[in-house]
Amino acid sequence: MEKRKKPRFLRRDWNRKIRFGRRKKLKWRLAKGRHNKIREKKKNRPRMPKIGYGNPKEIRGLIRGMIPVYISNESDLKKVQKNNIAILSATIGRKKRMEIAEKAKGIHFLNFSPEKFLAETKPEKKEQHKTEEK
Repeated sequence: MEKRKKPRFLRRDWNRKIRFGRRKKLKWRLAKGRHNKIREKKKNRPRMPKIGYGNPKEIRGLIRGMIPVYISNESDLKKVQKNNIAILSATIGRKKRMEIAEKAKGIHFLNFSPEKFLAETKPEKKEQHKTEEK
């Protein structure tokens, strides 16, 4: 199954007022006015969000067709299977990231590359030891 295409849900007067999101991400706000054409669902007006635009249950919540698993420590790596994609928590420090990266070889991450991370951090560690010895 594929994700359904949805229209871009635009707030009323988004093109008239900069504060409504012409330069930033547009945010939907429910149209509440008495004679509001969007609320009345008139032709040639922006669509309103409704239940019918939702994705099928089978693919809802999937990322690239895989089930996301959040990783916040080393023991969470055991939960990751072949049909899962790992997402590393943003609040993990450098020391724990090193430990996770060493054990996470072969696991597919969404927001983290263990090989790249290890390649970037290992040389710095060696340089620090050399300066401490002198």
